[in-house]
Amino acid sequence: MKMLIEIGVEELPAIPLLKELPYIQSKWQTILDKYHLNSNFKFYYTPRRLVFLHEYFHAKQDDFFVEFIGAPKHIAYKDGKLTQAGLSFLKKSDLKENEIEIKEIKGKEVLYCQKKVQGLNSEEVLPKMIEEFLKSLNFGKTMRWGNGEFEFIRAIRSLCCILDDRLVSFEAYGVKSDKSTFVHRSITYNLVPFSNIDEYFTTLEKNYVILDQNIRRQNIIEQLQNLEKENNISIVEDEELLAEVVAITEYPKALLGHFDKEYLEIPSEVIVTSMRENQRYFAVLKNKILSNNFVVVSNAVCDSYSKIIHGNEKVLKARLSDAMFFWKNDLTHGLHNEKISQMLYLDGLGTLKDKIEREKDIAIKLCQMLGNSNKDKIMQAIEYSKADLSTQMVYEFTNLQGIMGSYYAKAMGMSDEVCLAIKEQYLPNGDNSNLPSNEFSSIVALANKFDTLVGLFAMGKIPNGNKDPYALRRAANGVLKIILNLGKRFNIEEFLKDITFKYKNFDCKILLEFILERLYTFYDINASFIKAVLNSKNYDILHIDSSVKALMNIVDSGDFDKNFSTFKRLANIVIISNTEVKEKLFNTQEEKNLYRAFTLCKQNQNEIEIYLKSLFALKPQIDAFFDNVMINDKNDEIKINRQAMVYAIYKEFLNIADIKEISL
Repeated sequence: MKMLIEIGVEELPAIPLLKELPYIQSKWQTILDKYHLNSNFKFYYTPRRLVFLHEYFHAKQDDFFVEFIGAPKHIAYKDGKLTQAGLSFLKKSDLKENEIEIKEIKGKEVLYCQKKVQGLNSEEVLPKMIEEFLKSLNFGKTMRWGNGEFEFIRAIRSLCCILDDRLVSFEAYGVKSDKSTFVHRSITYNLVPFSNIDEYFTTLEKNYVILDQNIRRQNIIEQLQNLEKENNISIVEDEELLAEVVAITEYPKALLGHFDKEYLEIPSEVIVTSMRENQRYFAVLKNKILSNNFVVVSNAVCDSYSKIIHGNEKVLKARLSDAMFFWKNDLTHGLHNEKISQMLYLDGLGTLKDKIEREKDIAIKLCQMLGNSNKDKIMQAIEYSKADLSTQMVYEFTNLQGIMGSYYAKAMGMSDEVCLAIKEQYLPNGDNSNLPSNEFSSIVALANKFDTLVGLFAMGKIPNGNKDPYALRRAANGVLKIILNLGKRFNIEEFLKDITFKYKNFDCKILLEFILERLYTFYDINASFIKAVLNSKNYDILHIDSSVKALMNIVDSGDFDKNFSTFKRLANIVIISNTEVKEKLFNTQEEKNLYRAFTLCKQNQNEIEIYLKSLFALKPQIDAFFDNVMINDKNDEIKINRQAMVYAIYKEFLNIADIKEISL
């Protein structure tokens, strides 16, 4: 039989809906599994409804078994009679004493029983399933309505559950289920009745509700493309904005509006941000330059959209007028650090001015490590890097910090390198973010991120579980990405020790491990390989990257799994030895062959992948050595020499990766 569930709500806010969206279907699937009614389904949403459609649904639950596990036997019985714990088990499982089984679970004998439960009709359990599903959703903030007894992201106004043509009657959140739905507000504000599932879909379609979010998305894309062709323009692609627009419309219509050209004097980032964040407008380019047009996706149904376009133009004009005022006023005053010396950065870490001074110290050490000679200009960039936080524009548009600072710095006559570094100081600021475009900007960005990490770790603000309020994982990711992008040697352990000595009792090891843990997300490889590389204790980031990539290529190139056992055996029998290998003590051909081949390998030490391949190519000689040579010779001198050779080979591996840590 077919089943339809619709939860009708007041308009859902886009951002919370989109955040929960990846989990909605899996949460419903969990409910289906729990109630033994698993079946395939389709999920639809609009801003006013969540809908599940099952083409084939079970009329009743499958019969299933329920397990009851009680107290350990020695607690449940005393002198052959049931104790209170045993009697509680009988009551909970609805058993008679002679039906109790004793079963060993996790090494303990416990009271146990397994009962077959006859499945109920679906109609009996669906109301409970729907309510349980709704309570499982997490949209962040919720609202209360009625007398305050109901709580959801927005008030629930209608409920519907239909099995074939039959309504499942129930009440939840103060609403009784019914064969009715809300259509587009431009048509009516009242509930519209329907008789069956097919009629539900036609009712929505006739009344300007496009239920399938994928169709709404495709419609918007096609409308944008048509506007581009008709007006010889390019609309800026924005997947996040597109997802929001899909989530807030039921019958989308893309419309082209415009604003006065005088506002193009404002930096393009301000215009785009104002349109995007405040109004959800798409920016428009003409000849690859921002034009005085915008695209709004309306949710209205009407014969003429001219009034809607005009209304949106009027709203945008007011926004841009404010932005123009902020822009001109900030230009008049320029960038100054007086105010940021009074702005608290974080309790215990002083003001933003204090942060800047720490960043300068870090930047000086970065210049020394990287051999960069632009120290004076880098100091200037850092000096003014946070000054735009006191401007009116950044106060209004906080996500433009750094970007606006670069414009104001340019107006003050600062060099292109300084302006660009101010603009790029927060990069990368996301998983798919750009990196600073040159070494100059990279040093400024690294100084910012290192100070943030060191300062907050010194204050004990270490991320725990999923909680990371200061985005320190993102900062650590950024540090690694920038260093790798620079392509220069950078021993992060030495550098952390160099910049944390001022902090009393600072444990560099904790921060080092935190930063290096981010590497596990950088590569598509067995995690033990990354652990093996890190266990080599070489903390040069470029070396780590080259070593992991070398291992990846070797693993992918052939019979690594089959051949690796030889090297695992070698690693497991290693005895640390400081004794130098003496060729004159070799008395078998196998150890001579192995040592000769090993010596030839060392010629490739400067190329990590080539060197690692040559070490793994020692397999035949190592196998022959293990098969034919007794390491623990009766002669102590020969035994120690053989142990020294095995350790010498292992140690060369260890310079790249600790093969003992690799698990296949």
